[in-house]
Amino acid sequence: MPLLILTMLRAGWALRRDSQFTSLALLAGIAIISGTGFYSIVEGLRFVDALYLSVATLTTVGYGDLAPKTDAGKLFTVVYMLVGVGILLAFVTTLAQRAITRRADRLVRGPAKRQHAQQ
Repeated sequence: MPLLILTMLRAGWALRRDSQFTSLALLAGIAIISGTGFYSIVEGLRFVDALYLSVATLTTVGYGDLAPKTDAGKLFTVVYMLVGVGILLAFVTTLAQRAITRRADRLVRGPAKRQHAQQ
């Protein structure tokens, strides 16, 4: 698991100059922050609980231990899921795609470097 996290961090660092990736990262951050703020204010949740509910909703985990209780919270959550899941999915897909590409490039370059060194 630590290796996977390190690989994703490296991929994120490599993508920091990619405008599409930075836009997706910004949108994902805004989605999490806006959900956290909404759940804190409207549902009266503590910050940590609101953050937890926001991330659980956007990642489609949905443990069910926390759920919106007000009608406004339920309606917000419907829109939040429809919009936010797409944003988060695009962000994670871009990050994973970059991690896979970096790994494939290293595997291809490795044998080529050894062959060149032997000649």
